[in-house]
Amino acid sequence: MAYETEGKDLDRATITQGVSAVFADETKGFYVVAEDEVEVVGSLMITYEWSDWRNAWFWWIQSVYIKPEHRGKRIYTLLYDFVKAKASKSDVCGFRLYAETENTHAQAVYLRVGMEKPNYVMFEESL
Repeated sequence: MAYETEGKDLDRATITQGVSAVFADETKGFYVVAEDEVEVVGSLMITYEWSDWRNAWFWWIQSVYIKPEHRGKRIYTLLYDFVKAKASKSDVCGFRLYAETENTHAQAVYLRVGMEKPNYVMFEESL
């Protein structure tokens, strides 16, 4: 997934441990999957960010993946609508996600479902 969308070749053992950590500890987040009759066709992960300004949670949408043969079938919209309904029953004030700047197709999908580009720039430092 990361190689396909970002050209990043990730370490399988690290990924396996990271995914397992989410399943083992619900405070880290949760996964949502879309299935057709026989297989998983898409997924995303939700992680949490506390907002002191809003006294509520932002849910970060991460690790979005739709199998290539199922793209264009509104699978992401189904996942997003499910997460939105779940959030409406929780102390959630909004969603956030990041997208590669070159991934204009994904950005168009996010805008189509109602997300907006905020006036923030993301920074990071790997340790």
